Amino acid sequence: MRRSVVMLSAGLTLLSAGTAFAQSNTPHNLILFVPDGLRGRIVTQESAPAMAEVRDKGVNFRNSHSLFPTFTTANASALATGHYLGDTGDFSNTIYTGYPVGPADGTVTPFLEVDPVILDADEHFGGDYLNEETVLKMARAKGFSTAAMGKLGPTLIFDHTDKIGADGLHSIVIDDATGGKNGVPLSEEMKAALTKAGLALATPPRGDNAKAGDARTPGTLTPNTAQQAWFADVATKVVLPMFKARNKPFVLVFWSRDPDGSQHNTGDSLNTVTPGINGPTSLAGIKNADDNLAQLRKALDDLGLAASTNIIISSDHGFSTISKESKTSPSAKIAYDDTPTDFLPMGFLALDLAKALDLPLFDPNDKNARVAANAHSKAGNGLLGQDPAKPDLVVATNGGSDLIYLPNRDKKLADRTIKALLEQDYISGLFVDDSLGRFPGTLPMSQIGLKGKAVTPTPSIVVNFRSYAAGCDEPTNCSVEIADTSLRQGQGMHGSFGRGDTLNFTAAIGPDFKAGYADPLPVNNADVGMTISQLLGLHPANAGGLIGRVMSEALPNGIIPKAADGTITSKPAANGLRTIVKFQRVLSQRYFDAAGFPGRTVGLDAEAGKQKTAGQ
Repeated sequence: MRRSVVMLSAGLTLLSAGTAFAQSNTPHNLILFVPDGLRGRIVTQESAPAMAEVRDKGVNFRNSHSLFPTFTTANASALATGHYLGDTGDFSNTIYTGYPVGPADGTVTPFLEVDPVILDADEHFGGDYLNEETVLKMARAKGFSTAAMGKLGPTLIFDHTDKIGADGLHSIVIDDATGGKNGVPLSEEMKAALTKAGLALATPPRGDNAKAGDARTPGTLTPNTAQQAWFADVATKVVLPMFKARNKPFVLVFWSRDPDGSQHNTGDSLNTVTPGINGPTSLAGIKNADDNLAQLRKALDDLGLAASTNIIISSDHGFSTISKESKTSPSAKIAYDDTPTDFLPMGFLALDLAKALDLPLFDPNDKNARVAANAHSKAGNGLLGQDPAKPDLVVATNGGSDLIYLPNRDKKLADRTIKALLEQDYISGLFVDDSLGRFPGTLPMSQIGLKGKAVTPTPSIVVNFRSYAAGCDEPTNCSVEIADTSLRQGQGMHGSFGRGDTLNFTAAIGPDFKAGYADPLPVNNADVGMTISQLLGLHPANAGGLIGRVMSEALPNGIIPKAADGTITSKPAANGLRTIVKFQRVLSQRYFDAAGFPGRTVGLDAEAGKQKTAGQ
């Protein structure tokens, strides 16, 4: 995907959408509601009536897309900036930073869903690790009242460069860390308002919802009700009334941890793939998020703000049930204390590559200690090479896909690594940094929007894991995927390039959107970010050109561009495997449905392997 082409596509759409926006000189209020991990086709009148009402009475973006890798902070960066991951550099929840991150105990592979880690990355990467302006930052600078609340990590991303706010001129940031030593400080105004409303000054814990269990003990059977009820009360009893009193436009981001948290930790399906994430705990998590949205909408009605407020619902990604099964993995044949017999252990990719490449394995989350035989690293990440301080290869473990970095840009090692990966049955598609060259069976990262102006280190190889459907008639609701995670078979994960993970839920309602409109065109989370900028009259100074388009077809008097389907196919590897990307296109912008090896990815059937379409 060439940056110039994407910029042209987005630019044309911005011009068309300007007609709709020009109807009003004063921007309306906007709420972005993110039900983390909500699948695109799981919403019904029974499962989530509030979200179903927005979808059916407003705009139903029925052809929606998460960006790959389909992880939370990655897609938060797209929603917040309107840019693809090649520009934001937030390639997954765990990345390789190239320097020891102090707040993450000195690891070079930090987990980004921690506020001090995000702030540390900002400091290291020139003050803004995303290298792009966020919609909340721009709105705040333009005089909007701004707030972000909800799940730790993605909430802060929406105005992470606002560092420490102590008065009403700053964004209100409320997340899991609020009230603790790592939380963004509350202003005196917020403290007084919370106290007056009878609400605690610190976020309640998740309680039983945080319990993931282990190989012998089921995880949670409880959604994240209490914590999210507090967030919803803060939003409806404090923040929205405060914003109304200020009498100026506002932007509120509400990031619901459910259903993500309940699907990850579900205790309904210990070590079995059915019911997996379709058990009662996951469904209760969906309803919990829906209840939060209903409370927000009622507050808008009660405050007289409904007619002047746009609501966009966009989940960051879909979801899948975890499988830990492999017939080819050497690590699955070894006994581990915490892993059932013949199952893949956490960190299996690093373990298998260490064996295949005959390189020592060190643990970046354990002071770079050598990983012992019959053991795995603490978080699954790995440093391969003779010197962990100068690794030849780094594995950043994430879930349905992993990132591999080659700090020395060693093309021969890249070739050996790719050949080793192609031998494993849990692999389904490989994407390689363009600068390393072309390798049979793989596609360049530029083809999927992963090469741009990022200031964080760019992965050398992005590894997608196998997925398949089991347990119901709708494949995207019953996706199962191999996942490199501490969670167990039968619990939930995401991150893959299967349609179960890329099909997120998107809907919108409000004065700037059509009513009762089912949008057939593909959209993605970068489009949501760009559309928010357009609706608010914001003008980002884009560092990179990998940007989404304004969803003009959903706006009154907006143009309805045409869409087309396409595929990209790699040259075959020695064993015949080809990485294939199935996409849709609007103007020059690509929307990626699914990718991998035919027959190993939900949404990419075996017949796709017989196509002879555009190559690298």
